[in-house]
Amino acid sequence: MRRLLIALICALGALSLFSLPVAARSGAQRAQPQSSDPFGDLFGGFDSGPVAPGQDGRPQAVAVPRETVAFDAKYAPGTVVISTNERRLYYVLGNGQAVRYGVGVGRPGFEWAGTRFISSKREWPDWTPPAQMLRRRPDLPRHMEGGVDNPLGARAMYLSGTLYRIHGSNEPETIGQAVSSGCIRMTNDDVIDLYNRVHVGTRVVVTRD
Repeated sequence: MRRLLIALICALGALSLFSLPVAARSGAQRAQPQSSDPFGDLFGGFDSGPVAPGQDGRPQAVAVPRETVAFDAKYAPGTVVISTNERRLYYVLGNGQAVRYGVGVGRPGFEWAGTRFISSKREWPDWTPPAQMLRRRPDLPRHMEGGVDNPLGARAMYLSGTLYRIHGSNEPETIGQAVSSGCIRMTNDDVIDLYNRVHVGTRVVVTRD
């Protein structure tokens, strides 16, 4: 009888030993609600708020950081080289280096290439659309004072013998795109940086490479 009682106690102990982890796991599973967004758990969730700029059909570009890069080309220090195909502008430092900026360039039908120089510089420039542009876009203002709403942005550098400029923009999402009427667009931060490096007479080489 005594041996039977001991055997029964051992059996009950063994049974509880096997059943306890199962109960614990069941409790843990009940304590953790099912996720309705597994990607959100992995990546921090997605914003379901207002549509971000660019998702409404307007061009959107990945931010292009300004940086000093290797530049193996035979241009004198101080030259501005613009690759419209690459959509990058290089300010040549010399010693095989240049400062690289992201830019917006002319859309199809408004591409161009050539060598010019900076004929003048303006801070917070006014904008007077040329007659050719007004014929295409009669809805544009005839003149617009400089400021944060002006499409020329914070700075403008005018290119000799053309209607084109290197200028800032109040549409930073267009940087890296081919959307302009031939001008070279930069973010306001970048155009201020370039403006402070160049001077009237700086050589500007625009290529389609």
